[in-house]
Amino acid sequence: MYVIETRRLTKTYGRGEARVEALRGVDLGVPRGEFLAIMGPSGSGKSTLLHLIGGVDVPTGGSVLFAGEDLASLDDNGRTLIRRQRLGFIFQSFNLLPAFTAEENVALPLELGGLPAANARRKAHDVLRLVGMYPRRRHVPSSLSGGEQQRVAIARALVTEPDVLLADEPTGNLDSANGQHVTALLRRLADQREQTIVMVTHDAQVAAHADRLVLLRDGLIEDEVAQTPSGSRRQGYLFKGF
Repeated sequence: MYVIETRRLTKTYGRGEARVEALRGVDLGVPRGEFLAIMGPSGSGKSTLLHLIGGVDVPTGGSVLFAGEDLASLDDNGRTLIRRQRLGFIFQSFNLLPAFTAEENVALPLELGGLPAANARRKAHDVLRLVGMYPRRRHVPSSLSGGEQQRVAIARALVTEPDVLLADEPTGNLDSANGQHVTALLRRLADQREQTIVMVTHDAQVAAHADRLVLLRDGLIEDEVAQTPSGSRRQGYLFKGF
């Protein structure tokens, strides 16, 4: 069974001459434990697809099934509950609260969900250890490097034990060395924790670490390829020119 599935998914913005078909009928299934990378040129629909999968937006047509439940059938509160409890989001810009320490940023989703602060802090420490940021737990974002901030952001996404991690250009604001560290961490989460990950990226070297690559173009899936966990097989074939 797929943990996420889209069926004939469409999304249209605007009307008349301003009408844009961002997605034009996307069928996609993501099995539990898969690390999926989505690539495509600007305007291909990849960010729109991620937003629909995450319940941030609703489709114009078709459906997004999360563990068999159609997100479009839920009201705003229902989709918000799924985002809080069953999805973890990783953003290009980290989105950490600047006045909060690393441990406070990570504990916040649990505290907002009603977990006592002491328990939330203990769980935050566990995931900060997992991503190698426990020694820096009392530092605010401005005293952390970009790679360290992204690892804290990943810990925050993991602390609620989500079914799926959704990563939107997670290495986009990082230099190559930090980008490699973050990509290796995502690969390790998939291998060691069987964490389901759906990642949008423009970087073929980052995408090469995924189990499967999907190429979007003009709102449609143009091609896809499975690869070895190392990401080496057929690297550069599917995404030549991107």
